[in-house]
Amino acid sequence: MQNTVLTMQNIYKSFPGVRALHNVDFTLREGEIHALMGENGAGKSTLIKVLTGVYAKDAGEIYMKGTGKPVHIKSPQEAQRLGISTVYQEITLCPNLTVAENLFIGRTDDLFVDWKKYNSRAERILGGLKIPTKPTKQLSNCSIAVQQMVAIARAVDMDCKVLILDEPTSSLDEQEVAKLFTLMRELKGRGVGIIFVTHFLDQVYEVCDKITVLRNGELVGEYQIKDLPRVELVAKMMGKELGDLAEIHNEAQPSIMNSKEAIIEAEELTSTSGIKPFNFASHKGEVTGFAGLLGSGRSECVRAIYGADKVLKGKLRIKGENVNITTPIKAMKKGIGYLSEDRKRDGIIGDLSVRENIILALQVMRGFFRPFTKTQAQAFADEYISLLGIKTASADTPISSLSGGNQQKVILARWLLTHPDYLILDEPTRGIDIGTKVEIQKLVLKLASEGMSITFISSEIEEMLRTCSRLIVMRDLHVVGELKGDDMTQDKIMYTIAGGSNSK
Repeated sequence: MQNTVLTMQNIYKSFPGVRALHNVDFTLREGEIHALMGENGAGKSTLIKVLTGVYAKDAGEIYMKGTGKPVHIKSPQEAQRLGISTVYQEITLCPNLTVAENLFIGRTDDLFVDWKKYNSRAERILGGLKIPTKPTKQLSNCSIAVQQMVAIARAVDMDCKVLILDEPTSSLDEQEVAKLFTLMRELKGRGVGIIFVTHFLDQVYEVCDKITVLRNGELVGEYQIKDLPRVELVAKMMGKELGDLAEIHNEAQPSIMNSKEAIIEAEELTSTSGIKPFNFASHKGEVTGFAGLLGSGRSECVRAIYGADKVLKGKLRIKGENVNITTPIKAMKKGIGYLSEDRKRDGIIGDLSVRENIILALQVMRGFFRPFTKTQAQAFADEYISLLGIKTASADTPISSLSGGNQQKVILARWLLTHPDYLILDEPTRGIDIGTKVEIQKLVLKLASEGMSITFISSEIEEMLRTCSRLIVMRDLHVVGELKGDDMTQDKIMYTIAGGSNSK
């Protein structure tokens, strides 16, 4: 353990009603690239924020090499003084300044800065780390990858011992990722310990030495890359053991499911979100699903179809007709509904009533200069409050006062009121109680049996297997497989996500 640079022991952190970290250990060694993996809500971000002084831990100890006793990190500035630096996906430097100015901003004691001297020093730093840019170039004129490298160079020049890279590759293309990995390997050779947070499995196995997996705020384990095949990593992240569950079949296969009528067809579609060109079709009465880990591209695919992200290439057909959907309102008018995965940000409008939230999408399609009468709006609200069993004192109740499950039902009512031919449900049961989950799953199957085409996205494998008749499997923004029939098993999904049964 002589080369251990960081040790976190028995870390606890709770928020009101949420146990974020429970007895978590983490160890980082000099010259090691260590992946911190886990699904959404696993505790990765909380652990990083405890380490960098953003959050105060409730219990546990943190040791840094050379300190000899536990350190108490109360702020990001204190973390930086200890040699802990973080580079985030969103660049936190100043785009209007030069590369050299960004490297040394806040670090010059001179009253009058000799920028010739600092530019020369910056050139040595950039050259030593093989960063392809000039010190006098304005940062905004550099690529995102180079901007991140500059942020890393600044950290390294500040005697960084622990470098945290939090989703640094999310906005990079393959060539830029390769350049970043070259820099990471250079730092590894210098003895810097790197914590790499990412959702891209291929990148983990390309550049990392070890993996620590968290799930539901607890430590699953620490593993050598060579000892953990990808499919086992996927199983540990999801909390499932291979073969530990019997196959789950649709209990109510819609009789109309074998319809040949394609409602939605996407051909080589790609968008500004970075999704790789994909093909997709959904037929009348069919429930399709996008499966994969968080960040795999599930939501990006449906956002491209809905027009929420700008489409760059490809074709989209609705009922055989070529369409050009550039905005969500155009998608709505073409019979597409979209329940977003983030109901608080993209769904509910907290200050409006249940009734106003229910009629919102239909009112947008109709036009705000042709408002519904109070009687019409009340009739719509009463119908869907009854249909979905929404628990509310009245239609006038502010939606913000409802439980999460009932808020979700209101948003679902909003889209059902538009009578869409194709309905996208992205994580419709996240954060709601099991009873409401079952109700929504049954409703999805009922709507499909009546002829609606539905795409259902969920992080819960059992839910996908219970609800969908066909699954599109995603990994690293690519479609990597399609499963249906007897192939739709938990094991097969995880093997496909991981890249095959022999993937390591």
